[in-house]
Amino acid sequence: MLMRTDPFRELDRLTQQMLGTSGTLARPSAMPMDAWRDGDTFRVEFDLPGIDPDSIDLDVERNVVTVKAERPPRAEDTEMLAAERPRGVFSRQLVLGDNLDTEKISASYEAGVLTLLIPVAEQAKPRKIAIASKGEDRQAINA
Repeated sequence: MLMRTDPFRELDRLTQQMLGTSGTLARPSAMPMDAWRDGDTFRVEFDLPGIDPDSIDLDVERNVVTVKAERPPRAEDTEMLAAERPRGVFSRQLVLGDNLDTEKISASYEAGVLTLLIPVAEQAKPRKIAIASKGEDRQAINA
């Protein structure tokens, strides 16, 4: 699901510099992210600095979340002195487990960071089950 290193990123960057290809023709860089569970919420943060919030598209289909964003190319007549920030369309998919409630995902974008909050599904939360016995004593066991 997550790719930590991309051995071809440097090759793509060098190819762009040598051949003068625009960012839309080359393979876009990975969209860096962090993901963790915070209590009953699964939190995901994507680094998208300089991205117009209107260009961000978030889709959920079954248990797959797809994030797409675009940083438009510079004007063709611009003489670049350094071009290290990738341009073009970025896309990332997350496959979520059945223990998350994809119907209640919320998203926000602030200071170049897209944050998704995905609640844990009610059926996946720990709960206590009462055990009935013929006697008067009842016990509860954590499930």
